[in-house]
Amino acid sequence: MRSKLWIGLLGLGMLMLPTVLPAKETSGRLVRLGDVSTVEGVRDNLLIGYGMVVGLHGTGDSQQTVFSVQTLANLLQKMGVQFTASAVVVKNVAGVFVTATLPPFARPGTPIDVTVSSVGDAKSLDGGMLLFTTLHGPDGQMWVTAQGPLVNGGYSAGGRGNSVQINHPTTSRIPAGGIVERDAALDLSRLTQLSILLRDPDFETATEAAAAIDREFGKGSAQAVNSRRIDVHVPSPGPDVVSSMMAKMENLMVPIHPLAKVVVNERTGTIVMGQAVTLGACSILHGNLSVVITTEFKVSQPMPYSQGQTQVVPQTTVKAAEGPARRIELREGASVDDLINGLQAIGATPRDIVAILEAVRSVGALQAELEVL
Repeated sequence: MRSKLWIGLLGLGMLMLPTVLPAKETSGRLVRLGDVSTVEGVRDNLLIGYGMVVGLHGTGDSQQTVFSVQTLANLLQKMGVQFTASAVVVKNVAGVFVTATLPPFARPGTPIDVTVSSVGDAKSLDGGMLLFTTLHGPDGQMWVTAQGPLVNGGYSAGGRGNSVQINHPTTSRIPAGGIVERDAALDLSRLTQLSILLRDPDFETATEAAAAIDREFGKGSAQAVNSRRIDVHVPSPGPDVVSSMMAKMENLMVPIHPLAKVVVNERTGTIVMGQAVTLGACSILHGNLSVVITTEFKVSQPMPYSQGQTQVVPQTTVKAAEGPARRIELREGASVDDLINGLQAIGATPRDIVAILEAVRSVGALQAELEVL
């Protein structure tokens, strides 16, 4: 009786033990939140200005480029030199556009890099010097001043039909050639709320990022407003509160869920497909048709004393060749590797693959977004 009782209790105890369920695995690849998001208001600003490059070795704008000569005349007139622009012939100057990117939290005196690009018909900016130029933003205000020697990664030499060119000699850079003149820093000490913007919108990623922020700073700290924006509450504004919060949030690991997307560049024949792209059941028939047209020029020589004329007679030959259609059969849920291996097996070129992908998407067998550049 005791043995039976113990067996019964043992069986009852086994039934009453709590069942430990495995933790739910998070799908997606874990990345830093700072690598896939930005902060609203913390952004770059584009700047542009017009200036003049001097000191070129005869490779500047020609006399036909009127605006560069007028710019030179205006600069010299400000320095007390009076002359007529039409009477001056110079080849050592060039009119240029100067562009730069104003980084966030830039303060007066911060050096930035600028890019100098020729506007006229200058052959090269190698060895040139940019004169004092002001750069303006979309608001029309002056933000940066630039000046300095150009660093050119290319050159052009030669003449009379024989020339050599390396890279683009009409575009140069000036490292640290621009100086910020106005305060563009955002005052973080007065913010009561931060908005995190995902670079690639996704509702699941936004929800999981908000949950990770709640686990770090407490429940209710973050809210996923939409597929791109996450609002984070700042508990108490202060000079270093927002900065410390951003430092912690940037290091949070969140799962991302890449979209099923196929990017096609028809001009270069480049195709990039994500691993999440799947295909439905379909059958692909593809054949090659080539048409070759050649023209040969032959000389028609008249007979002696026939009073005829020697003429060049073109003879055109047209040849058409059509290859047999080759077939690829894909089953439901086929991956990208299956499609690529099948297309390579039939000898399809990158441009053929572009046409095939567009056709597969038209019949609804491509479960992905197709973007054509």
